[in-house]
Amino acid sequence: MIFENRNNFVRAGAIATVVAIILLAGAPHSGVARSAAMQAGEGSPQPFAIEYYYKAKWGHAEEFLALFKKNHYPVLKKEMELGRMLKVFMTVPRYHTTEDGRWDYRVTIVFKNASIANDNFDSSAVIKQLFPDQETYKKEEQRRFEILEAHWDLPVKDLDLDAH
Repeated sequence: MIFENRNNFVRAGAIATVVAIILLAGAPHSGVARSAAMQAGEGSPQPFAIEYYYKAKWGHAEEFLALFKKNHYPVLKKEMELGRMLKVFMTVPRYHTTEDGRWDYRVTIVFKNASIANDNFDSSAVIKQLFPDQETYKKEEQRRFEILEAHWDLPVKDLDLDAH
């Protein structure tokens, strides 16, 4: 495939990545998903990190952050207390980028291991415990996703540059 410029090449790569993620998400028990999980280190006792990117609609980034901190971060903290996650932190870009590469928030979650990161944990009991007013919680979570323009998840691993 020939690309006229670097942006088309980057877009094609991004599209391929999104298609791969959709295929894997749609087939959690397939051989493809199992193979990807094994390549990611599932079964390894090593910590497993996933970066979650959020791109809010223009003018809604602060509202998204407020809703995230109110409704989602407490759930993540509870999962840390349960020992599923070792660390949760958020970063923001220092400067701006082009619109196609823009993201507002990156949340990195370091899970205890890849098995836990992929175990389909049901957080509904935690959510009901933390938010007794389920109607308000669901309404605010719906709003949090309504104001998103894009969201993607990226499992990452450390690469030892000194290894042979």
